[in-house]
Amino acid sequence: MTTQSLPIEGMTCASCSGRVERALLAIDGVQSASVNLMTERAEITHDASLTAAALIDAIELAGFEVPTLTHTFAIEGMTCASCSGRVERALTALPGILSAHVNLATERATLSLAAHTLSPAEITAAIEETGFGAQLLGEEGSQGAQQRPDLSERHAQAARSSARALLLAALLSAPVFVLEMGSHMIPAMHRWVMQTLGQQTSWWIQAALTTMVLAGPGWRFFKQGVPALLARHPDMNSLVVLGTLSAYSYSLVATLAPSWLPAGSVHVYYEPAALIVTLILLGRTLEQRAKGRTGDAIGRLLGLRAKTARVERASAFVDVPIQEVVRGDLIQIRPGERVPVDGEVMEGSSFVDESMISGEPVPVEKSAGGELVAGTVNGNGSLTMRATRVGSETVLAQIIRMVEDAQGAKLPIQSVVDRVTQWFVPGVMLAALLTFVVWLVLGPQPALGHALVSAVAVLIIACPCAMGLATPTSIMVGTGRAAQMGVLFGRGEALQGLKEVKLVAFDKTGTLTQGKPALTDVMECAGRGREELLSLTAALEARSEHPIAQAIVEAAHGELPAVSELEAVPGMGLRGRVSGQRIEVGARRFMHSLGVDVEAVQARVQAWTAQGKTPVYVAADGVLAGVMAVSDPVKPSARAALDALRAEGLEVAMITGDEERTAQAIANELGIKEVVAGVMPAGKVEALERLRRAHGALAFVGDGINDAPALASADVGVAMGTGTDVAMESADVVLMSGDVRALVDAFAISRATLRNIHQNLFWAFIYNIVLIPVAAGALYPLNGTQLSPALAAGAMGLSSVFVLGNALRLRRVRSAWAAGKKAA
Repeated sequence: MTTQSLPIEGMTCASCSGRVERALLAIDGVQSASVNLMTERAEITHDASLTAAALIDAIELAGFEVPTLTHTFAIEGMTCASCSGRVERALTALPGILSAHVNLATERATLSLAAHTLSPAEITAAIEETGFGAQLLGEEGSQGAQQRPDLSERHAQAARSSARALLLAALLSAPVFVLEMGSHMIPAMHRWVMQTLGQQTSWWIQAALTTMVLAGPGWRFFKQGVPALLARHPDMNSLVVLGTLSAYSYSLVATLAPSWLPAGSVHVYYEPAALIVTLILLGRTLEQRAKGRTGDAIGRLLGLRAKTARVERASAFVDVPIQEVVRGDLIQIRPGERVPVDGEVMEGSSFVDESMISGEPVPVEKSAGGELVAGTVNGNGSLTMRATRVGSETVLAQIIRMVEDAQGAKLPIQSVVDRVTQWFVPGVMLAALLTFVVWLVLGPQPALGHALVSAVAVLIIACPCAMGLATPTSIMVGTGRAAQMGVLFGRGEALQGLKEVKLVAFDKTGTLTQGKPALTDVMECAGRGREELLSLTAALEARSEHPIAQAIVEAAHGELPAVSELEAVPGMGLRGRVSGQRIEVGARRFMHSLGVDVEAVQARVQAWTAQGKTPVYVAADGVLAGVMAVSDPVKPSARAALDALRAEGLEVAMITGDEERTAQAIANELGIKEVVAGVMPAGKVEALERLRRAHGALAFVGDGINDAPALASADVGVAMGTGTDVAMESADVVLMSGDVRALVDAFAISRATLRNIHQNLFWAFIYNIVLIPVAAGALYPLNGTQLSPALAAGAMGLSSVFVLGNALRLRRVRSAWAAGKKAA
């Protein structure tokens, strides 16, 4: 039994606390429960197998809440899946922990826990008890600030450390290899050793050098492997320790007390003991270098941060550390400088390179009123901006946080690997023991030596590293490459979720369309010219805030004429005097009320309305002067994107709050057959449920606040990066450029990453399934093949490098639209 205390919110009276108590006591395994209304806590004694999550579920079903927190820790010293599994089990066993996930590739532990149950220091202590270092990452840590060094740099430092150890191990192991293997392979070498050194001296030299290898470069394996063995949680280091120590100890006995061994079995195995350490260090060095490359995307994003900003202080601009910038500061950005924080342009104009944020290669023009994003690069102009978002609020900080969260995710497929790796190392130790016993009883003479070599080979060739790295490294590289293409996976699970999607449902406004009305057509009447008609109309519409009026004003060029006698006619339009003429602008009913004949243009107007466009009539001195059409135009890339999705076998639908006629016009233009129009936000969720029942798993793509419920309800929610923060926070995937074609890239990244994961897992499992029996001597009765422990060490190191190298191939995934058309 164990006891834990949980905070509870929402209790107001004794009846509330009693209800919570009864709910807790109803759970199988709960021995006692005491709920204190004043302290708002529940003290629960229960079976140790009962999780905090089960207790919290019962409390929430009773109508109350348990406040929760999320912590992320950097973990140091993990080398294989057994290591990450050991940390994860230690965290899960702590009281108050709801969930814990340890990622071997990102070297991070993310856990959710009930508030006020465990302090970060207690969690850190629990991790350190498992033999690993831990450091809490705070808000600044998630941005890669002082609390958290770049993961790529950490791997680079580890690779340099491994390389130094490798060099020393190689220098010490080389003479051992030459003396032992040279004597076996080259008769002349054997005669020279016997005549000059003698066998016993040769063994003493090998013993001394191997001892230095194990006590020097190889000590890192003992430092981690032995405590893990004593704690009955063996890992890969434990296998190396058992393998090298077995060969080394047997050799020492043969050197110091040969009479203790059976006749004919006095042999030394210093060479495999030394080479095992050397070759595993080689694999570790290559692995750390490859791991560093898997974190390139985060490294590049971190490199976008400006270190200083030129801020106005006491009427002068001075350079200050980026941490000192606050909202409202005026900041000067010189040509070629990075934008330090998010803000609004106050003065100046320039072109800004936003490619690393949006994935769009063409610089964007910025002038007064334009928005700037931290990390983008100013062109040749000078800008003065006002800071609107700083620190963790900036878009860049949010992108880094989203990428880190996605890279640290655990896909459903990983649960199978976790179950296997939990028992993998103990299983390998048992297999090595059985191998030793079988060959000792049934093997050829010298049976003891043969049994030892086979058992050591089994211990060394087994590789939990490859299994542990198979999924997280592919996720790291895949989501990192997606970020460079302007696709942010807010949840790593969306990678697998997209692969299951059968239908993609789109919002209309701002997603498939520009989200902003634009003038699309102008028909002049009564001999009027286009520019004259636009000028007269825009002069009146400039006084209106209606989106349609603004679209006409933006289409007009040059200075607008003055307006007098301006009058707004409710429900009709505007009238006024412009350039000496009486001008009326509005709907068809306005023209009818004025007695203006519009029949001659009705055929064209009806064609426009069938396309979802809104007609605007213009009369001058009581005569029809022209008609204009305004609509929210379809994004130029939308049709190509939808065609590409359909080519991949996906169904496409549209869900919008707009009226049926407008929605159907857009649907016809884009070839969308399934349309749900005129629905409120809650109706979008209901529409998604109907579509899900008909088609299966679906994704929803939207950009507005009213899309947030649908984004959260969909199997995969995709938000346009040009939309609102609320929509982006509700989404699983964010398309930073706002280009629908990026969704095709998201599906491509998903497929490529899942395919890469399956390749890695296949290799990792097949490697162990095939080579462990070979190491155990399965081929010996057939052709006399016995795998050397040194070769086993090399093969083990290469298996991890293969998995990492395969994951790095995802960096070569290219956008299907890089050349402006879908790639073949």
